[in-house]
Amino acid sequence: MEAIILSVQQYKELVNRLDVLNKKLEENQKSPEDTFLDNQEFLQLMNISKRTAQTWRDDGIVSFSQIGSKIYYRMSDVQKLLDKNYKKAFKPNKRDYTTNI
Repeated sequence: MEAIILSVQQYKELVNRLDVLNKKLEENQKSPEDTFLDNQEFLQLMNISKRTAQTWRDDGIVSFSQIGSKIYYRMSDVQKLLDKNYKKAFKPNKRDYTTNI
């Protein structure tokens, strides 16, 4: 087996190139937003019935793709649905009942 000897500078350049390649590979990997869920996965994720999913599709609440009888949902569309219906936490009014009137 042959051994290759690198200077410290050559080693650092090699490591830097590997880091750059690794970052590019990570960027090119499929993001979760581009993932598709089939109907069963969507039902489980949202913890809803088939009928509720059908109603949401019919009412335009969630976007979907259909190929034959198979239904698919884009994860980014599910995220939009959740974001659209997001209710920010609020601080309830605390009344001071200790003061005498």
